[in-house]
Amino acid sequence: MSYTQILYHIVLRTKYSEKTLAQQNISSLYKYIWGIIQNKKGKLYRINGMEDHIHILSDLHPSIALADYVKTIKVATSLWLKQSGDFPEFKNWGEGYAAFTYSFKEKNILINYIKNQQEHHRKESFDDELRRIFREYGIKPDERFLVD
Repeated sequence: MSYTQILYHIVLRTKYSEKTLAQQNISSLYKYIWGIIQNKKGKLYRINGMEDHIHILSDLHPSIALADYVKTIKVATSLWLKQSGDFPEFKNWGEGYAAFTYSFKEKNILINYIKNQQEHHRKESFDDELRRIFREYGIKPDERFLVD
């Protein structure tokens, strides 16, 4: 048996950060992602986002690599978003992703942060948000991730 207790804060953005995730239909996307996470033996703690990006807080089963997990979410949701008819402007997810690990003790702080995305983005743009998180983690971002 393997035991882990690691939270992953995953951020996915739309291609070119275009505002293509219609908020009136977004709950169906979140439910779809929840199903993917359950199928991968993970637990979703919180999901939320804006028209141009989403935040996912989940754990990850020890048998699954993070890159494979995110790829599965991106590929499956990309197909679903295009076929659903509810997101006619959606073209694709942006290249790459951002993922940060947190201890389980920080779970409630992260849940509240993700829960309050709409309020949060009245004060800070998505680009500024990512840059701030990267600075907090000491990451020098590839500018292509921020613009493609």
